[in-house]
Amino acid sequence: MKSKKALRKIVQIDEDLCSGCGECVSACAEGAIQIVDGKARLKSESYCDGLGACLGECPQGAIRIVEREAEEFDPEAVTCHQMEEEMLKKTIKNLLPAGCPSNRIQTFNPSSGENSAEIPRKKTPSALAHWPIQIRLVPPTAPFLKGAHLLVAADCTPVAYASFHNDFLREKAVMIGCPKFDDTHLYLQKFTEIFKTADIKSVTVVVMAVPCCQGLLVIAKKAMELAGKNILLEEITLSPKGKVVKKERIAA
Repeated sequence: MKSKKALRKIVQIDEDLCSGCGECVSACAEGAIQIVDGKARLKSESYCDGLGACLGECPQGAIRIVEREAEEFDPEAVTCHQMEEEMLKKTIKNLLPAGCPSNRIQTFNPSSGENSAEIPRKKTPSALAHWPIQIRLVPPTAPFLKGAHLLVAADCTPVAYASFHNDFLREKAVMIGCPKFDDTHLYLQKFTEIFKTADIKSVTVVVMAVPCCQGLLVIAKKAMELAGKNILLEEITLSPKGKVVKKERIAA
C-alpha cells in the first residue's frame, strides 16, 4: 500500500546529467537510490527524507532538491528496507571465506619473484584504453563496456604483477576495486546492471591470494546469476610476490 501524497521536499535526479557512478547510492543513509539501466533512480518516494545528503556526492551535479507532491516519507518503510539490504549484505559476506591475512606485514626480495630484476628491462607501452577504472566510478552505460572482454581486478594486483598490462589488460576493459574496503552491495548492483545491458563477452577476475579478495569472484558470479547471464568467467590468483598461483575457467 502506497503512502499518502503531500507537498514536500524530495530529491530529483536529472538522468541526462547522471553518469551512473553510484556515489549517491553510498551517500544515501536511507537506501532510497539505486542504479537502474545505468542511471540513478529513487527506489521509492517514501524512502527519501528530502534532506539531500546525496547532493554533495554527485560529481555531475545531477541531483537537486525540489518541492512537489510526493509520497510522504515513511521511516518504518525505510527501516524494513534497510533490514532487507543488511540481510543481502550478510548473504554476500557469508559467501566469502572467513578471516583475512591481507594486513600481515611481509617483506620480499624483489628479484625472487616471477617478474624479477634479472629479466632485461624494457619500456612497455600502457595497454589501458579508457578512464575511469575504479568500479565505483565506472557507469554501467560506459561505451567502452559495450561488447567488451572485461577485466575485474583487485587494486593490489597491478602492483604485485609487473607484466599486468601485457598479460592481463591488453584488449580488455578494466574495472578495479577492493571488496575488503568498498561497498560490496554497490559492486553487486553495478555488475548486475553491466551484465544485463553491456553484452559482455568474457570476464577475467584477477585477485590476490588472500580470502577477502575472493569477494570479487563471488560478486561477479552472483551478478551473472541475478542478470540471468552465462558469461565465460576466468579466475587468476596472484601471490604477493607476483606469481600466478591459480588460473582456471569457472562456470558462471
